[in-house]
Amino acid sequence: MAVFADRIDAGRRLAARLEPLRSRNVVVLGLPRGGVPVAFEVAEALDAPLDVVVVRKLGVPFQPELAMGAIGEGGARVLNTEVLAQTRVTASEVAAVEARERAELEARVARFRKGRERVDLKGRTVVIVDDGIATGSTARVACEVVRHLGAATVILAVPVAPPETLGDFPEADEVVCLATPAQFMAVGYHYRDFTPTSDDEVTALLDAAARRMRHGGAVPAGADADVDVTIPAGRVLLAGHLHLPAGAPGVVLFAHGSGSSRHSPRNRFVASVLYEAGLGTLLLDLLTPDEELDRVNVFDIELLAARLDAATRWLGTRADTAQSAIGYFGASTGAGAALWAAGDPESPVAAVVSRGGRPDLAGPHLAAVRAPTLLIVGSRDHTVLELNRLAQDQLHCTSRLSVVEGATHLFEEPGTLAEAALLARDWFVRYLGAGTGAEGTAP
Repeated sequence: MAVFADRIDAGRRLAARLEPLRSRNVVVLGLPRGGVPVAFEVAEALDAPLDVVVVRKLGVPFQPELAMGAIGEGGARVLNTEVLAQTRVTASEVAAVEARERAELEARVARFRKGRERVDLKGRTVVIVDDGIATGSTARVACEVVRHLGAATVILAVPVAPPETLGDFPEADEVVCLATPAQFMAVGYHYRDFTPTSDDEVTALLDAAARRMRHGGAVPAGADADVDVTIPAGRVLLAGHLHLPAGAPGVVLFAHGSGSSRHSPRNRFVASVLYEAGLGTLLLDLLTPDEELDRVNVFDIELLAARLDAATRWLGTRADTAQSAIGYFGASTGAGAALWAAGDPESPVAAVVSRGGRPDLAGPHLAAVRAPTLLIVGSRDHTVLELNRLAQDQLHCTSRLSVVEGATHLFEEPGTLAEAALLARDWFVRYLGAGTGAEGTAP
């Protein structure tokens, strides 16, 4: 039933369909949270600004699930006169509900934008993007709010939706949808990876898009590398993505956990934090798509470590990374591979960070690691926390175990992934150099 690999895949395929819009005065708006990663890919492909459209439903006071209207930024308000007439809600009751919902709306806007001004929509073509729609109620309201804010043309673009929802959608001037399956159950059924998008990822993507626009669109050649790469590793080629700020003193290679990939939202978020601190990042898949089908390969730590070493040597062949200090960031089983590789006497790695990792899978190689190593574990990830404590006892290098309170294995709880990312940033800044965006250093 799956159609898309993940939201990134969906965004790129949606962007290809929207390519004719490139020459128009376009703004791309993502519906938080899940629509923003999709919108990010669309905005990048169209070289257009990216923003969010935050809306809040106004529920009938005695029946909150029934919408009597909705609000958006800039004082935008859309009321359903039919519902108001049927329920006999008074103007003062509407005002009370709106005041409460507007406070929540403004809080969300502040959290997502971090002080950035809303992109002006007046007279522009606005593309509203979500990761999919079911009933379409939120998308309908978003279209109305955007039109209230002055959009000249409103286009709704989604990867997947049921055909009956799209049959009558007057709120948008145009609807673009890649897949309309007859047997539609839920949006997530049409993705292989439908990992929830966090507030942290939303803000990171908005930051990255704003940075792109400050450079006048595409990042200038020679100032920054932001490219997909192919890395030879024995008889196979590994897919990766290199993001290298100009003058970066170090590059951090990401070793993903089982079942994950270079498109992992969590690792992409951490990578964005490291980039803001002036460090390069290399997100890569240590297995080919065919190899991933065999679960034995996913837990072959020796193989994964050898692939990580091949990627490290590949960086040494590039003029822009040959002199860079090397760091490893490992998650889950990827941490075992990172520490296995770092235990090689000839390894050039200068620092290692494990997030929710399984350093114990490196076995006897732990004792040979010389690079300063930070182990980050959630306080509620009880089994892995104990395994990290035992692994730290086997390390003879500089090491620290940092416990993020309230976090479980995937760091899905609000603020926990951001805390882990900042811990990793400070560790790498200390041992690899940089710090243009860091606010602190590892103690």
